[in-house]
Amino acid sequence: MGEMSEVGRLVLLGAPLGNPADASARFREVLATADVVAAEDTRRLTRLARDLAVTVPGRIVSYFEGNEERRTPELVDVLAAGYTIALVTDGGMPSVSDPGYRLVRAALDAGIPVTAAPGPSAVTTALALSGLPCDRFCFEGFLPRTPGARRSRLRALAAEERTLVLFEAPHRIAGALADLAEAFGPDRPAALCRELTKTYEEVVRRPLGELAEWAAAGEPRGEITLVVAGAPPAAAVRPDDDTLRAAVAAREAAGLSRRDAITEVATEFGLRRREVYTVVHS
Repeated sequence: MGEMSEVGRLVLLGAPLGNPADASARFREVLATADVVAAEDTRRLTRLARDLAVTVPGRIVSYFEGNEERRTPELVDVLAAGYTIALVTDGGMPSVSDPGYRLVRAALDAGIPVTAAPGPSAVTTALALSGLPCDRFCFEGFLPRTPGARRSRLRALAAEERTLVLFEAPHRIAGALADLAEAFGPDRPAALCRELTKTYEEVVRRPLGELAEWAAAGEPRGEITLVVAGAPPAAAVRPDDDTLRAAVAAREAAGLSRRDAITEVATEFGLRRREVYTVVHS
């Protein structure tokens, strides 16, 4: 490793999703200067560095789901000694449904600076390509693996009004889409994005019911990101007449004039003032 500084630094690298040309200049620079590169898959990193014509002089270590709990304290010790560590996953940003959170949290707890060389993201790329609303969205990562737990989670998400972004494995996508169609309704718009930025990139935009049939007919291959439209806003339920009269009476008892009480109740329930006035005086 190179000369250490007084304070180490953890750098999160945004790796290409599939096309090496998407690697940023900063990505290349950090790879070429970091003292240690912690990679989700060291072989993929080596291939990527070769494609980018970047020499990685630092020590390369593996950092993946199976060893991150054990390796995190070791890497924090390296950071505490003043060295720079670059963290890179197989694609996209570390910590987003990929290894990284544990190391980021441990580094911050140890008072070590954490920064990023931002790069590609399957979440935002799929969202932009989906043709669905992008102004508000939520990311759910991978759904539970067992059908029962998956259906339970989807029932809890069915009323979510924001666009939903999910990751799913090819061998589970048909079952997941069938459960989505059942929980959200077969007509909910969705987009299945696979192999983003790669040679066989494909985006299939269909209602959930049709997507489920399509996936069942032939298992889609590759890395899959699923984007699902949010639920339509729930229609407001108009209170019955007795409830409106009671609400006005309660405000009058609190000291409001009837006029002001009617105005306040109309505003609260999203009704026209004339409608509440008619109910109260009927």
